[in-house]
Amino acid sequence: MTAPYLNRSARLAVGAVCALLFVLLLAACGGDGGSASTSSTTLQNVQLITVDAGPANNDSNVGFISVTVCAPGTGNCQTIDHIAVDTGSSGLRLIASVLSPSLGLTQQTGASGQPLVECTQFADGFVWGPVKLADLTIAGEQAKSLPIQVIGDPAFPNVPGDCSSSGPNEDSISVFGANGIIGVGPFQPDCGTVCANFVVPGAYYLCPASGCSNTTVAVTSQVQNPVGLFAIDNNGVVILMNSVAAAGQNTVNGSLIFGIGTQTNNGLGNARVLPVATDTGYLTTIYNNTAYPHSFVDSGSSAFFLPSGILLACPSQYSPYLCPPSTVTLAATLQGGGGGSSAFTFDVANAQSLFTSAPNAAAYSGLGAENNDAQSFDFGLPFFYGRTVYTAIENKSTPGGIGPYVAF
Repeated sequence: MTAPYLNRSARLAVGAVCALLFVLLLAACGGDGGSASTSSTTLQNVQLITVDAGPANNDSNVGFISVTVCAPGTGNCQTIDHIAVDTGSSGLRLIASVLSPSLGLTQQTGASGQPLVECTQFADGFVWGPVKLADLTIAGEQAKSLPIQVIGDPAFPNVPGDCSSSGPNEDSISVFGANGIIGVGPFQPDCGTVCANFVVPGAYYLCPASGCSNTTVAVTSQVQNPVGLFAIDNNGVVILMNSVAAAGQNTVNGSLIFGIGTQTNNGLGNARVLPVATDTGYLTTIYNNTAYPHSFVDSGSSAFFLPSGILLACPSQYSPYLCPPSTVTLAATLQGGGGGSSAFTFDVANAQSLFTSAPNAAAYSGLGAENNDAQSFDFGLPFFYGRTVYTAIENKSTPGGIGPYVAF
């Protein structure tokens, strides 16, 4: 079974929108060394991550958690499993078909009182659906009246062209590969002051019965990174994943730990802090003496996404994956703002061989794919295997300084 192409770096991240505005293109956009530990499993800031084949039995390299959502201020709740963990976006997004009709989440409205609906554009497609309010619980952490997106809600069937132009609609479990996604990246709102001050096509819409139109939306009404709204442990997350055998594994476990330096299990230790760009979330990868300034670390991507030409591409039936003749060890350096850097190596295997020799595996540590951005290395979930990776939220204080940053 060939793994589906999953690249969930959000095109609607605040930085991506800002970058486009700066060039006047108002278009749709969107542990090595660490000391985190899960030895004290009674702490309420730890949620199990499981990598498996997913709810559609066709996923590879997707880390899932369970969340509980409730109608705001009530005990009317539902626990939903197989929510993908994504450090490349902000906010909780749930497939409408998995939500119980009796849950009755509150519809978020815009300034005019009309329903607020969002288009979220990822690197591999888009999702469309209303913004609703929910109380969210993960492990022992809670975010009250959290704006979330409900993907594929049949009450809003008509997708505007400036949203759908970004790629395929991922509004079903079989296509999306999960029951939802939780963005725990370095930014708090998913669009920020850009969408508060400008009408950005392909972002937020007011959708009365007469049809949808682009709108500005207050920062607090936008879909939010839930971690930043926790009462404690709210300055970032730590992802600690077990190592994965080179041949692949059917399952692998890890931990999503909330907070950085807030508990005995989430200290930075000697992890290297790499500040990310405050407008885009980017880092710079130095590979083979060449700088790739659009790089990032993203648990929501299923592979090491490398610029084309670095390694041999697979035959077309395995596109866009990489098929070097044998496993290759690459050496790279990630550079953050202020001169921080961290050198490391990673392996990329022949994807065709991986899929044919271990067709039932859900975790491949050496899976590589081509990146359609020639200036970007996207270090997806394989980067996290055997590492402790920290993501600090913008403007939040941590022992490693003020976010946003990543560390490992």
